[in-house]
Amino acid sequence: MTAADTASTGTPGTLYSRITDYANRPDPYPLYAELREHGVARQDDGSYLVGTHREIAALLHDPRISSDRRNRTVPDEVQGVPVAFIGRDDPEHERLRAIAMRPFGPPHAPGRVDAMHDEITAIADELIDGLRGRDRIDLVEDFAYPLPVTVICRVLGVPREDEPRFHTWSETLIEGFDPTPGTDPAERQRAALQARTEMGLYLGELAEARRGKPSDDMLSAFVNDPGPDGGFTPTELMATAVLLLIAGHETTVNLITNSALTLLRHPDALQLMRERPELMPGMVEEVLRYEPPVQLLPQRTALTDVEVAGVTVPKGQPLVLVLAAGNRDPLRFRDPDRFDPTRQDNQHLGFGSGVHSCFGAPLARIEGQIALTALIRRLDGPRLLQDPPVYRRSPILRGPRHLPLGVSGITD
Repeated sequence: MTAADTASTGTPGTLYSRITDYANRPDPYPLYAELREHGVARQDDGSYLVGTHREIAALLHDPRISSDRRNRTVPDEVQGVPVAFIGRDDPEHERLRAIAMRPFGPPHAPGRVDAMHDEITAIADELIDGLRGRDRIDLVEDFAYPLPVTVICRVLGVPREDEPRFHTWSETLIEGFDPTPGTDPAERQRAALQARTEMGLYLGELAEARRGKPSDDMLSAFVNDPGPDGGFTPTELMATAVLLLIAGHETTVNLITNSALTLLRHPDALQLMRERPELMPGMVEEVLRYEPPVQLLPQRTALTDVEVAGVTVPKGQPLVLVLAAGNRDPLRFRDPDRFDPTRQDNQHLGFGSGVHSCFGAPLARIEGQIALTALIRRLDGPRLLQDPPVYRRSPILRGPRHLPLGVSGITD
């Protein structure tokens, strides 16, 4: 049964279970439309789903809404596991995020992302060069995964020979977020905890090896130039490094793959990008609205009773902000189900908003633009071999697990 089938047979209280049902991963948008009709939908488990743009945007800026799971009536945080700043509230969140931002962006390092343009372009071209002589490729395995994982490993300072180790670790961590009914959450969490621990210990040891030996990477900066307010504790450093590595490439994999899939489904838009590559930044923004890599935020909690669209969300109850539903809200976007790479006034929720807006958005944007520009320029006659493709398990970080394409050749 697909989303279109269940949209007319389900109830508001089962929307979350239907959205997270893997059978609906290829097309959850009818369910998102159903959610918008309800505005706020209380689920059978006591959580509240929000799917309208206005309400989501307001809640992302509302200090009464927490990102810290410890504030839930029934806390669900795994004890003993260090949590990065994305799962904390101010002032703790603000302190940790400021330390992480210091070597990554303005005002202390305003040129870091822009300075990577040539290196990212070279990585993209090298990956495409490796496809010569083939008439079939898997865009995920051959390009969309290795590009951003290579980039974020180099940003952090991971040696190139160790980059492959992060594929298994990151896949296991992402599977830990999967709330698909019928799967064993305890086993997923156990495996995710082990992967997170191993990755954290590796990155922590790598950072410590750089102490007193500064180099031009973020791990080195964390231990050698922490800033005027002090640096991370060892536990905070490990948690932050894991967050940056996972968030720095998993969402970008989906952004690249969702963009390619969308363009191949819309030949007119693909032709427009070939003829007018200067429109690429706007195209990436439209994909972030139309097929966002992060579909929903399940970790928000009301710190007090909060009224949302006429519904009172009690203190301590979970809030699930369905960003992808807000991105297609007809009250905010004209003709929202139409993919329009020239769309103006595109204030999407693809990177969230407020104090927890995506830390790596500038890097993800430039990676997406460079990757899609290279693919459009160099893949001759690309065509989908499977539509819909096989999707990843996660309803949160939604994107194809594989995207098989036929190609006529590779151009210079």
